[in-house]
Amino acid sequence: MHFDQLSLIRSPNIGPVSYRQLMARFGSARAALEALPDLIRRGGGKQVALANEAVIAREFQFVQAFGARHVFIGDADYPFLLSHLENAPPVICVKGNLELLARPAVALVGARNASAGACQFARQLAFELGQMGLSVVSGLARGIDTAAHAGSIEGGTVAVIAGGIDVVYPPENRALQDAIAERGLQIAEQPPDTEPRARHFPYRNRIIAGASAGTVVVEAAPKSGSLITARLAAEAGREVMAIPGSPLDPRSRGCNQLIREGANLVQNASEIAELISPLDNRMLAPRVKWVSSITLIADDSSHTERSAVIDLMGMTYVSVDELVRQSGSSPSTVQMVLLEFELAGKLERGAGGKVRLAA
Repeated sequence: MHFDQLSLIRSPNIGPVSYRQLMARFGSARAALEALPDLIRRGGGKQVALANEAVIAREFQFVQAFGARHVFIGDADYPFLLSHLENAPPVICVKGNLELLARPAVALVGARNASAGACQFARQLAFELGQMGLSVVSGLARGIDTAAHAGSIEGGTVAVIAGGIDVVYPPENRALQDAIAERGLQIAEQPPDTEPRARHFPYRNRIIAGASAGTVVVEAAPKSGSLITARLAAEAGREVMAIPGSPLDPRSRGCNQLIREGANLVQNASEIAELISPLDNRMLAPRVKWVSSITLIADDSSHTERSAVIDLMGMTYVSVDELVRQSGSSPSTVQMVLLEFELAGKLERGAGGKVRLAA
């Protein structure tokens, strides 16, 4: 079963949302793979390219030989909080102690060019959180991320990697990354041997935010990736916290901006633990089947209905609800048309579930 799942995930134009919709519609990865050629043609695609089975087999073999493993959404040990994201990664590669995400976790992120004082504070804060039984999640970047991992390496640290599970980035963190694999946990969404690119970091950030009960920003410029992580945490219904800083330091403006916009001002580990405890209690609830939140989509749309949806789309992102309202079609029809277009490479999905025609 997992072979078919990975084949589906690694097929062109299959993203987290389309993967879940296909699984909900067809019931299994094998059935979805068999249906893909017809769906792609209906979306206007001319070439049908599925994942190569030999490549998939090599990936399984490599990951196992590397000392890592695949964990698929729907598996019993897939991180509970992460599974509740609408765009949760269908599969992650993990190396280390996955039980670290079975206990309460806090994301600790911040500037790459952080001040020495902020790095020292982040390292001490991460250490104290670990001593309180909390796992610390970060992105293994320079600056605050590195300090967070260093401080929590003994208490429990989780590194979310932007590239493949076997790729070291940044290069100077090789020893730290190896130590995390031995004493903590590494997570990667991208296939092995994938060098991190700019487009990979927002995907990494959603995992950092989604796997954690709350996100703490220690130091950040106004347009930094750390603020993206904070926004993703807020969209997922998680706590957003920030360490206040001097208005004279540009690296503090992002945190001060978050506080002004409603983030919780925190100054120590105890305040962080107190804020995330209500969400922690929800982790005790029974696990729901991961596909239960996905609306089943039908494939009985008429040509007129399909044309109505397509004609409404353009290069500007629009919500699916707006397409349903303006087209007069059922939500299942609209979802099916969008799925076919995405599989044909003609649709892009953006933040907040919005869509647009591919450039």
